Amino acid sequence: MSVSYLPYAVVALIAYSFVPPLMSRATVGAGAVPSNVAALVSNSILVVATLGVIAVSGESIVDHVDKPEMRLVAAAGVCLAVGILAYYRALSLGPVSVVTPVFGMFLVLSSVVGITLLEESFTARKGVGILLAVAAVVLVAGD
Repeated sequence: MSVSYLPYAVVALIAYSFVPPLMSRATVGAGAVPSNVAALVSNSILVVATLGVIAVSGESIVDHVDKPEMRLVAAAGVCLAVGILAYYRALSLGPVSVVTPVFGMFLVLSSVVGITLLEESFTARKGVGILLAVAAVVLVAGD
């Protein structure tokens, strides 16, 4: 029996929706935590949680270290590090209501990359969705 990805996507949506307001509160104002320190602590929790999931699931890290695909994983890690550090800094400097929609444009850009570089299917519906997403960000992030 195959496990659907949608419940995971919904959990991710709900959990990640709290990251911007929590980070903004933590990194702004009196007693603010520097955004780089906040990134280190929050992502250390991610690392510990991931190690726990790997331990419980019985997956082996060692079995995958020498795979050529690990270069892609490492490149994704670099992109993730740059993106999260920049995102947390932006949250410490600007309003969540502007920073988060701009950051959320990664959904549009990722879709375009998937279509152009990974040769995923492009439909008129996807095209309209991408355009509407861009319009939504412009409307939400603008003053």
